[in-house]
Amino acid sequence: MAAVVGIQQQRRPAAFALRTLAVAACYFAAGRLGLLCRLDVEGAVFTPVYPPTGVALACLLVFGLGCWPGIMLGAFFLVLSLGTPGPDVVGILLGNTAGPVCAYLMLRRVGFRTDLGRLRDGLALVFLGAMAAMLISPTVGVLTLILAGKLAATHFWPIWLSWWVGDAMGVLIVTPVLLVLLGARWPPPLNRWKEVLALAVTAAVLVPVATRSSLSALFLVYPLLVWAALRFRLAGSMLCALFASVTASVAATDGTGAFAGLSHIQVMLKLQLFNGSLALTALLLSAVITEQRNTRLSVEEACQELAEALEHLTAHDHPAGRAPPPEAEELRRARDER
Repeated sequence: MAAVVGIQQQRRPAAFALRTLAVAACYFAAGRLGLLCRLDVEGAVFTPVYPPTGVALACLLVFGLGCWPGIMLGAFFLVLSLGTPGPDVVGILLGNTAGPVCAYLMLRRVGFRTDLGRLRDGLALVFLGAMAAMLISPTVGVLTLILAGKLAATHFWPIWLSWWVGDAMGVLIVTPVLLVLLGARWPPPLNRWKEVLALAVTAAVLVPVATRSSLSALFLVYPLLVWAALRFRLAGSMLCALFASVTASVAATDGTGAFAGLSHIQVMLKLQLFNGSLALTALLLSAVITEQRNTRLSVEEACQELAEALEHLTAHDHPAGRAPPPEAEELRRARDER
């Protein structure tokens, strides 16, 4: 018995270390991918969608609060890859870690479910996880850089806004996708592959045209988003939103299509308005559809249980040879039709 306890105590630190390294690696990889699409705002470089914040919140929701050292470690290696860090790196690491941790604590407080099957879960992720909690990292980070003399105080608001929007978009777009992928049923049903293929081909053709057309046709993405939400709920809508956001970010970085001829500030504002409305539409619409579907299934199950109960009662109350009451017959027919 003592040997078994000793082995378990040895495994716990090893499992914690492996989980910390895995979270740090995912955070670092997401950060490097996000930096492929950069925008310059008042001399500072930002990403329209900052994936590490979405990865960090998803890890906290799946593994719990104990994975916060992995988030801080991943943020440190990401800063280290951009240059030699100074004393101001402490404030940046604290802000980048405190934001997702605060989002996790607030979501747990309101009973957030990772399946995002209720409208309240979508609203909580938008207003608590993205908009409220992500105020921490830009505030701490920008103030730290100003105090360190790396940024001018007059540039506080443009840089702060770009930082905050990038972090919020990471939560709105990346976190739902990761939660859906972790909770998805694999492999998907075979009877849906034709429609999945049709949706994928349509998205591959329509989204690049909408983002790179000189006619500023970004609105063409929304019917595709509605189709994905109605037929595939959260999985389809959020994957389409992620693809459209990445494609639009690349077009904005290249200065083509709907983002041609605009200043850096105008490109940032237009791209973030598009990404924000895209993520909100996909998340809230799919949450409403999923909630209505779950309600319908619950009503159908209740009707089936009531029909079985009436059938059981009538079998005892009416001897053989006598017909059951018409109410039981109607419920039985309705059950058979379903």
